[in-house]
Amino acid sequence: MSEKVIRVGIVAGEISGDILAAGLIRSIKDQYPNAVFEGIAGPRMQAQGCTTIFDMEELSVMGLVEVLSRIRRLLFVRKSLYQHFIANPPDVFIGVDAPDFNLRLELPLKKAGIKTVHYVSPTVWAWREKRVFKIAKATDLVLSLFPFEKQVYDKHNIPCRFVGHTMADGIELIPDRSAARRALKVPSDEKVLALLPGSRHSEVTMLLDVFMRSAELLADQVTGLCVLIPVVNQQRKRQVEDYMREHLVNVNYRIVIGHAREVMIASDAVLLASGTATLEAMLCKRPMVVAYRLKWLTHQMMKWLYIAKYFALPNILADEKLVPELLQEDVNPETIVANLLPYFEQSEDDKAPLIARFTELHVLLKQDADAQAAQAVLSLIETTQESA
Repeated sequence: MSEKVIRVGIVAGEISGDILAAGLIRSIKDQYPNAVFEGIAGPRMQAQGCTTIFDMEELSVMGLVEVLSRIRRLLFVRKSLYQHFIANPPDVFIGVDAPDFNLRLELPLKKAGIKTVHYVSPTVWAWREKRVFKIAKATDLVLSLFPFEKQVYDKHNIPCRFVGHTMADGIELIPDRSAARRALKVPSDEKVLALLPGSRHSEVTMLLDVFMRSAELLADQVTGLCVLIPVVNQQRKRQVEDYMREHLVNVNYRIVIGHAREVMIASDAVLLASGTATLEAMLCKRPMVVAYRLKWLTHQMMKWLYIAKYFALPNILADEKLVPELLQEDVNPETIVANLLPYFEQSEDDKAPLIARFTELHVLLKQDADAQAAQAVLSLIETTQESA
């Protein structure tokens, strides 16, 4: 443990990045208790002592077209951060995910002599692999969550360290479903659908209606179905409540602030938006149906740009279709229920092969990610200071 003060600039753009960054900050402070962190921080990062210059919601924008409506504000935020860090140079700047924003901030900071790290490799394997060269220009080190990502960087001799995923470290290999149900006051014999339409306002807007109509249709075929809807914050809770007030939803539902992990563990199946939550559902060992909708123009552009076989993280990790993934017009109540219903008709023994596959992937990602990421960052700082 060192009494030395180190300064870290750090920017996270959404809930998943907030989780990763909070673990990284905690592990760095284990070795440097006086370390100072500032940038754009979510609630978990702020709880670890990180000062936020802008609200994290500023960066919670998805979609190629959707970003255009916010471009002036995003440019202002990025310019303001650049000016702040040039005036107050940190020992290292860490961009956590949000590659479209962070890489464009990392590049000029690196040119100004500030060491830069990008935590969470952009999906170079899903778009164009040559993007790694742009990433290399902007960063001194990439921290990857998945092993197949490091292979791409190694091929081009670009510094990259596979650290695993902090969620894999924080979830038991065999989650306790009974305990999760007790904590949520859910009867042991009740049929439960976990419904997660996303953490962003735009995702909930696109998916909540079709998800709730699907839940109603499923309830017609699953007696006594209970729908649990975990939301990330009060804003999303109000958004869901506004929808429920405007629609006569004929299903037994309950909104839960936070506790998405417990809700998924307690469920019989999960219906959710594509994203990091699909990885969490896999680590919770729950069968799922993954759905996503994009605005028409964004989807047309993605059809030309996206080259991966799958978009759901469990399928990408396994390189096989472990769970159903539905996109655009396939995201409708009939198709969703046709894929969900078998999970409610199966016993836990029937689900065992899928759960076993999920467990194999869990072990692969369980690498003590927070400590590994912290060590990689600190090694970069220490090496820089020794050579100065």
